[in-house]
Amino acid sequence: MPSAPHLGLFPLLNRIYPLDLDALSVSDSDETVAMSPTTFGGFSRQQLAVADGIDADKNQSASSPSDPPITPTPVEFPEKAAVIEEKQGQIEFRVVNNDNSREHNIILTGLKCIFQKQLPKMPKDYIARLVYDKTHLSIAIIKQPLEVVGGITYRPFNARQFAEIVFCAISSDQQVKGYGAHLMAHLKDYVKATSPIMHFLTYADNYAIGYFKKQGFTKEITLEKSIWMGYIKDYEGGTIMQCSMLPKIRYLEVPRMLVKQKEAVQAKIRAVSKSHIVHQPPAQWKNGIVPIDPMSIPAIKASGWSPSMDELSRQPRHGPNFNQLLHLLNDMQNHTAAWPFAQPVNREEVPDYYEVIKEPMDLSTMEERLTADLYQKPEDFIKDAKLIFDNCRRYNNETTPYAKSANKLEKFMWQQIKNIPEWSHLAE
Repeated sequence: MPSAPHLGLFPLLNRIYPLDLDALSVSDSDETVAMSPTTFGGFSRQQLAVADGIDADKNQSASSPSDPPITPTPVEFPEKAAVIEEKQGQIEFRVVNNDNSREHNIILTGLKCIFQKQLPKMPKDYIARLVYDKTHLSIAIIKQPLEVVGGITYRPFNARQFAEIVFCAISSDQQVKGYGAHLMAHLKDYVKATSPIMHFLTYADNYAIGYFKKQGFTKEITLEKSIWMGYIKDYEGGTIMQCSMLPKIRYLEVPRMLVKQKEAVQAKIRAVSKSHIVHQPPAQWKNGIVPIDPMSIPAIKASGWSPSMDELSRQPRHGPNFNQLLHLLNDMQNHTAAWPFAQPVNREEVPDYYEVIKEPMDLSTMEERLTADLYQKPEDFIKDAKLIFDNCRRYNNETTPYAKSANKLEKFMWQQIKNIPEWSHLAE
């Protein structure tokens, strides 16, 4: 039987986490956590190089003999400031929890202060209680001597193979160095190496959704509700997001891997096209810039370009009301009363719904229609939103939670519309 994974050397930077989790044990009820220091042997760069060579040989043998030759070019990999600082020993990443260690308590206190400052809407005593909770773990970015500049607090549910990210923040004066992305990569590799967990869930406010999307999170929740419902903390106004990790991916190597993949694709393109060839400017430009016919440039003519294509590319991608409507829709989706209207009514769960309601509508469908620019005017948006509320009140009795939620969400929508000066007349 293979031994349980331990914390220690990680492949990218070969940095050692000062605290290890050999005996991180969460019972089936997910109520207790025990910790003890150990070591973990990672893969060496030599091993990775050998593996890359084997894969390259396989790819060469699998290619068709009729394929044109591909000329690889050296790939420069500009590393983020966070990666460089970790290599130089300026920062390190530590996994800690409340195990009564003085040093770990200092780190947890630093994390608590950052979370309280960066998350002002969250009660301070609530943040402190969760950071110091023994069932929660934290991964912190440390500058010597024990200066915490950011971190993530999460709760693992090993028996259910997911973890809840409770807090995630970087100090405001350290947010331009790539710390956030590098921290999340460390967390993913660490959790995969030390537990059976393969999924993350978190509630993100409107300001954090963009960050989590960049880290591979999505609003589409594929985990069964029976796995996580009632286990994670529910926040009013937050958007639940999920990230499912890939077993064979080492996330600290993802930036380097993507650069290699991009170069491989570009090398393939260079083998079958001339898009990489740089043409000399027209001779007329020697005497100063003068208007010329774009079609007189051979490369432009060969590309199939036409003036109509240029006009089309210059057109705005969305209508003038898109951003405000998107903001309004996000606010409605994040409202506590929006849960009955987030997705279309399930035909199997409510068989007669579509016999009563001939023109169904829901918030996810509205999001698709908005993205497709089907709401040129706010009136079009309001028409579909009212359709949601009217359908709900038509099918459900006014005393049901569904009808009450429809009333609450509709009232909220009109309040938001009133706050937009150019639309306020629509709410009168």
